[in-house]
Amino acid sequence: MSATTSRLLTVEEFAALPPGASRRELVCGEVIETMPPGGIHGVLAALITAALSQWSRQRGGGYVGIESGFVLQQEPATVRAPDVYYVRAERLPQTGVPEGFWTIAPDLAVEIVSPSDTADGLHEKVRDYLAAGASAVWVVYPRSRSITVHTPDGLARTYGPEASLESPELLPGFSLKIAELFG
Repeated sequence: MSATTSRLLTVEEFAALPPGASRRELVCGEVIETMPPGGIHGVLAALITAALSQWSRQRGGGYVGIESGFVLQQEPATVRAPDVYYVRAERLPQTGVPEGFWTIAPDLAVEIVSPSDTADGLHEKVRDYLAAGASAVWVVYPRSRSITVHTPDGLARTYGPEASLESPELLPGFSLKIAELFG
């Protein structure tokens, strides 16, 4: 990752930047650019999105998406874009799904680890989502075929290929067999 600005930007200034060739997030007022993710990253994001979308349609609530900006902090400005996210229907703003950035934290943020990710960078993302009000952050590790679930209570639980991922408080009735993701 590399910072591309010398002064701190606001959310509005970040939103007004022209499109770029790389992925961008705003972290404490600084633009962070990363390379587009690789193939396994895209496949995992699609599989997780499909599983969450199917669950959401059957349960009748919530919005699942990919790589949308969430304003997690105004001062200094932080806009993160989880690889996959879920927002409960009852938390949807009065105006509906925003055309621009979400102004709430996702209920669930999913980050899929890429070879260029660092442990510090992942820790910062998890911290930012949870501090802004996310109920859970899933960090997906393709190499070890595992998912670590971080929650606001400070706990992190890791699920391996033999496990099923469930979150009855946040996603009642949802179950994802980890082995099916990496099949």
